[in-house]
Amino acid sequence: QVQLVDSGGGLVQAGGSLRLSCAASGRTYAMGWFRQAPGKEREFVAAISGRGDGTRYADSVKGRFTIANDNAKNTVYLQMNSLKPEDTAVYYCAASIDVDSRLRIYVFWDQYDYWGQGTQVTVSS
Repeated sequence: QVQLVDSGGGLVQAGGSLRLSCAASGRTYAMGWFRQAPGKEREFVAAISGRGDGTRYADSVKGRFTIANDNAKNTVYLQMNSLKPEDTAVYYCAASIDVDSRLRIYVFWDQYDYWGQGTQVTVSS
């Protein structure tokens, strides 16, 4: 059983930045971030392979968000710059314990095995 603790959310003005962190209690491989805004379905934001040499982003965040991992700390980060009001959502990290995901990037929530509790990001206009 792996526990994920995500943190770093908060209230920020449009154009500002936040850095989300997700610490895993055990060894994980591919990791990702998803978000869910009120009244909307959960959507993919960014993902990284277990080795950290492959990333993928949703078109809506490409060029503004950066995902990175620190395997020594079993932690994944999401640096969010140039935030917009439409980025307001609860952000969830996700992790896979599939060893094959060292080389893979997962963009669908059901490809992951564990989820964080979520951290609220609110961007004011």
